[in-house]
Amino acid sequence: MTSFLDALAMLASFEALAAIAIGTLYGIFVGAIPGLGSVLGITVILPFTFVFDQSVSIALLLGTYCGSVYGGCIPAILINSPGTPQSAATLFDGFPMARRGQPALALGWATFASAFGGILACLILAAGAPLLARFGLRFGPIEYFALGIFALTCIVSVARESLLKGVFGAAFGLFIAMVGLDPITGITRYDFGNYDLAAGLNLIPVLVGLFALSEVLWRVADRGSVTEPLTEKVRFAMPPVGDIARRWKVLVKSSLIGTWIGSLPGVGATAASLVSYAEAKRSSPDRASFGKGSPDGIIASEAANNAVTAGALVPTLALGVPGDPITAVMLGALTIQNIIPGPTLFQQQPALVTYIFMALFVVNIVMFAMGATLGPIFSRILRLPEPLLIACLVALVVVGTYSVNQSGFDLLVLLAAGLVGFAFRYLEIPLAPVVIGFVLSPMIESSLRRGLILTNDSLLAFFEKPVAATLFALTAMFLLWPIVRSVLAARRTLASHPTEPRPTHD
Repeated sequence: MTSFLDALAMLASFEALAAIAIGTLYGIFVGAIPGLGSVLGITVILPFTFVFDQSVSIALLLGTYCGSVYGGCIPAILINSPGTPQSAATLFDGFPMARRGQPALALGWATFASAFGGILACLILAAGAPLLARFGLRFGPIEYFALGIFALTCIVSVARESLLKGVFGAAFGLFIAMVGLDPITGITRYDFGNYDLAAGLNLIPVLVGLFALSEVLWRVADRGSVTEPLTEKVRFAMPPVGDIARRWKVLVKSSLIGTWIGSLPGVGATAASLVSYAEAKRSSPDRASFGKGSPDGIIASEAANNAVTAGALVPTLALGVPGDPITAVMLGALTIQNIIPGPTLFQQQPALVTYIFMALFVVNIVMFAMGATLGPIFSRILRLPEPLLIACLVALVVVGTYSVNQSGFDLLVLLAAGLVGFAFRYLEIPLAPVVIGFVLSPMIESSLRRGLILTNDSLLAFFEKPVAATLFALTAMFLLWPIVRSVLAARRTLASHPTEPRPTHD
């Protein structure tokens, strides 16, 4: 009780509340600009933490973290370009809903789901953070490999037109992620003697090129067709209470998926949103609506990726292991503030840990209020003429991509990814599996090879691990379920329309 009162006193200070507001506003702005992202946003704000005390610095960092993850959904919905990699799955249904004439409702669903996921994750972690930290510690290379294979079942859900093309896209993503240093031996692969390729391909130029730049090229090439522009002035539209009540299962399940995956060190919000999206589609009675503007698709992505913001703090605080690249930067910021994350933090500084979860709770409330208020401001881009919008988008994409590493090579990767994305669109190869494969490739490869080292090259030994065996069983079930469902549907059809008996001849 004493630690709670101490944490409440820190949170109630004007400086802490102002830091939450400023950090959240800044984070939304950074997240809404394609190519910048959460890591860059926190890195830019990091020098300011040198002059603030612990409570203000933590509030500023948490506001930037959550705001930037949420802000990525704004361009994903409005211009079909995710502001951050965490919002890659949001554009699958967010942009179609906006094109359908409901951008305000799409932003409303994304904002509500983001706040709901973040708040629910805070409540869960405040009660069970030590338990979740211990469970995450049980994951070794074999369990991570099983989780990666399970996440690849997303391909079945996002490859609507052709599973074969979806598998090809995922294989392409897995391959290009292998360019650079071998994670085990350190030997360079597929670099063709190029120094820049030896460092591997950055996720941001690949993701922005595949979606944003290819979208620009596609629109320019499709000038002959008549596309109705989005000219509606968007005001934040809160989803009806009845619709929210009908979708409570998707909200809760997606938040739990994000919380769980966030608590696993090194996985991150991008994988969580993709896994959550795939699970939402798999379990939905209206699977055909996914990819066409389904609220469930927006909910699944945004509730999961914002729940990760709380979940990723579990390994960061309890184990001293970053939950994702963003919390890796935050780990350094906490060290600067003389906060040493680890197993003893919960015992030695309980008031500080309580303050962190309470501040995160308030950040999500502030984020919802700002998202609702700033929606009309960000929606003004919908009223721009398409040529001007395309020019602005190209400028943002180029500047944002270059600003991450100040690398001209990243711009070449951006252009190459844009051309590949354009070609894939022409060949009707879905882009989502490429991103899924690229994101999951490092985890799958390194975990597989480390697992084989531990088991003396025995794949059968992987199934002896209870957690891994469960994930493998779920993977098989999800892959086989469409076939089983088709067989059952065919049997029901035959049962309802029995064949007439053949006439007999005397």
